[in-house]
Amino acid sequence: MEYQLTDKYGDLDSLLHRLDPRTKILTTVAFVLLVVATPPSRWQGYALCFILVASLALLSRLPLTFILKRSLVIIPFVLVIAIFIPFFKPASPGDTVFSLGIWLWNLSVTKSGLLTLFGVVTKAWLSVLSMILLSTTAKFSDLVKGLDKLGVPKVMVMTLSFSYRYLFVIVDELTRMRQARDSRNFGGRWWWQMRSIGNMIGTLFIRSFERSERVYQAMAARGYEGEIVTLSHLRLQPIDMYFGCLFISCLILIGLFSFLIA
Repeated sequence: MEYQLTDKYGDLDSLLHRLDPRTKILTTVAFVLLVVATPPSRWQGYALCFILVASLALLSRLPLTFILKRSLVIIPFVLVIAIFIPFFKPASPGDTVFSLGIWLWNLSVTKSGLLTLFGVVTKAWLSVLSMILLSTTAKFSDLVKGLDKLGVPKVMVMTLSFSYRYLFVIVDELTRMRQARDSRNFGGRWWWQMRSIGNMIGTLFIRSFERSERVYQAMAARGYEGEIVTLSHLRLQPIDMYFGCLFISCLILIGLFSFLIA
């Protein structure tokens, strides 16, 4: 079975696709740092950051519905973690929006808590938008090569590379196990189903461990020394310098506007 997580639109021809992966990685990190550093009360900064990332999305020629659907996936996970912030933010006089009495507890929702919740959700969403543009405008192998060239520890780079490569193999293995289970008239009470699912998880772990040993032995026999070898070579072009300077300049202007003017 064939899966596509990030390389589905990696062959498009756009300005972002032609950039060196190192340029995209560094500019994405700078964008995320600016978004994280922007205080929740500076909503103008968030608006400018959104305009910037939306402009890049248009330049990338990626389907906007694809970007939007992928970015909204993070919202439920963020809300699960941050939904209680408005209730536990210390209340000051005149800061309480409304109070909710639950048995022996009196929970108060504060304006500062709601503002913090807005900041957390917005920062997470904007960061995910930038990461989607990074991961979908370049081949995953090129991104891994870029991380290696930027000096990221080889252990982290190789772990990321192998995890992505063999994730599809594990999914295929799980699909075959599920088909075999269903062909044997899977059903019964919930405790019987849990027992069967538990056995599948244990079997999948053992098979994955054994496969990793075989893969390592095969790679070691072929002279593997921990280096990433790809057919393409990364080269910085003038367009990378122009884009990097322009993008960083936009980030500086947004930061100045957010912290000094707004």
